[in-house]
Amino acid sequence: MKTAPIVLFCFNRPEHLKKMVEALQQNALSAVSTLYVFSDGPRNQSDMSKVAAVRDYLVTLSGFREIHIVEKQENAGLANSVIAGVTEVLQKHGRVIVMEDDLVCTNDFLDYMNKMLVEYKDAPSVFSVTGYLFPIEVPKTYQLDICSLPRASSWGWGTWLNRWEKANFNVPDFSEFMQNPTAKKGFMQGGEDMLAMLVKQRLGLIDSWAIRWCYTHFKYQANCLYPVRSKIHSIGTDGRGTNVRYTNRFRTDTHEGGLSMPDADSLKIDAVIQKGLQRFFRLSPQRRVINYFKVFRRWEKQHMLEEKMIPAFAPQHKLT
Repeated sequence: MKTAPIVLFCFNRPEHLKKMVEALQQNALSAVSTLYVFSDGPRNQSDMSKVAAVRDYLVTLSGFREIHIVEKQENAGLANSVIAGVTEVLQKHGRVIVMEDDLVCTNDFLDYMNKMLVEYKDAPSVFSVTGYLFPIEVPKTYQLDICSLPRASSWGWGTWLNRWEKANFNVPDFSEFMQNPTAKKGFMQGGEDMLAMLVKQRLGLIDSWAIRWCYTHFKYQANCLYPVRSKIHSIGTDGRGTNVRYTNRFRTDTHEGGLSMPDADSLKIDAVIQKGLQRFFRLSPQRRVINYFKVFRRWEKQHMLEEKMIPAFAPQHKLT
C-alpha cells in the first residue's frame, strides 16, 4: 500500500512536538511515509526562543522515508498555515494525513488512516476521516467500528484533493446562509456551538480553518468518519494552544487494534451517537446569552452597516 503523506503543523511548543513525533515514530508505517513539517514563525519577541527550540528539534528528525521542513520567517497563524500547507501537499499527492504538534497517536494510527483513505476515496458523502472521537456515548447495540457524523474533526484527520477543493475558505455565501433559519439549524446538527464559531470567524474574533471546513461538509451534505474508539489523544488542552483553553473535557481513552471498514452505504448517521455529539456540544443558557449579545448582535450591526439589510438572527435553535 502506498502511504499517504503526513502533514505536521507546529509553532512554539517543543515539548508537545517531541511527544507527538515520538508517538508517530512508533507506527510501523512511519518508515515508509513522507513527512511534511510546516513550522510557523514567531508572533513576537517572546516566541522567538521557543520557535528556535522547535526548529533545533526538527533538524534531528528521523524515522520517515522523506522529511520536508518548511520554516516560516513570519507568523502566518494556524488557519492560514493549515489551509496553505494542506493545499500544497494535496496538490502533489491527492490525499493527506494531517497532524498538529499536540496530538499523541496510537501505534496503529497510520495503518488505520491509510486504510480509511483508500477505502472511502470514492464515497461522495465522505469528505474527511479522523482518528479521534469525542468522549460521547456509542451504544452497545452499535455493531460497526466506524461511525459517521456531520462534523469535521481537526485532530488527526485526513482528506482527498477533490473534497478539499470544494472548500471556499472565504465563505462567500455567508450572508445568504445567515438569512436562512433552516440552514442554520441544519448546520448545528453537528453541534450547537458551530454557528457561533462560524460567526466569530467571520468577525475576526477567532482564527479557525476548522469551522470553515465543517461548513464545507454541511454545504455539501457530507460527513466525517470517526472510529468508535479513539486513536488520538490531545495533550494541547493545557492552555498553551492557539484556540483551546485549559480543559479535560475532550480527554478520551485511546485504543489499539484493527478496525473493520464497513461499506460506505452502511455508514448512515446513527441517531443515538449524533444525540451524544449534540449533548456534548450543547451550550449553557449563560453561553447562549453571551453569544447572542457579543457575537450575533455584533454581526447584525456590522451586516446592516455593510449590506443595509434587516437583522437576520433571532435567538432560537432548538435541535431536533
